Amino acid sequence: MSKTIEVFADITCPFTHVGLSRVAELLGRAGSPVELRVRAWPLEWVNGTPMDGRAVASKAASLRDKLGLNLFTGTDPARWPVTTIPALNLTASAYGVSSETGLAVSLEIRNALFERGLDISEADVLGQIAASHGLDTPEREPSQGVTDDYKAGKARGVKGSPDFFIGDDEFFCPALDLGHDESGDLTASFDLAGLNEFMSVVLAD
Repeated sequence: MSKTIEVFADITCPFTHVGLSRVAELLGRAGSPVELRVRAWPLEWVNGTPMDGRAVASKAASLRDKLGLNLFTGTDPARWPVTTIPALNLTASAYGVSSETGLAVSLEIRNALFERGLDISEADVLGQIAASHGLDTPEREPSQGVTDDYKAGKARGVKGSPDFFIGDDEFFCPALDLGHDESGDLTASFDLAGLNEFMSVVLAD
């Protein structure tokens, strides 16, 4: 019987882009029958305003430099989404097809934003991603699936993005050790111990 990992995450969160792709890669290598379900946690609802593209680009550049990553190569604050809701709608509808389709769409949307510099709030951008997976272009108003995810996240006390749950076990951003120095600048390193603990729970019989 396969396990389900639920990840409450925002699309414009750079920490999620790193952590989610890292976990997905490890699960692929392990070959274990685990469903990785990415659920909507729109920070524009949590904070009452969309994430600022310039601030995110600065954090993304810091993550890339501190972690030695070949990521965030196309992050463009000039083409930043005004909302993530349509993209979250598309992810929710993709999970309605299968968990594999849902994860693929979730990762592809983040890749479009952070690596290709595309505005993932634009209908034509989402339409192309949707069509490649046999899906319809999503509506702009929040779907029931996105609303339900957000309510579920609040009920479970989600700490931020990304927050992973395996049953009752919670792991906030297990791939990264994040903080700030005395000047307030971002500090970041790979949290190998946290990631190993997370994977041990995932792969436990």
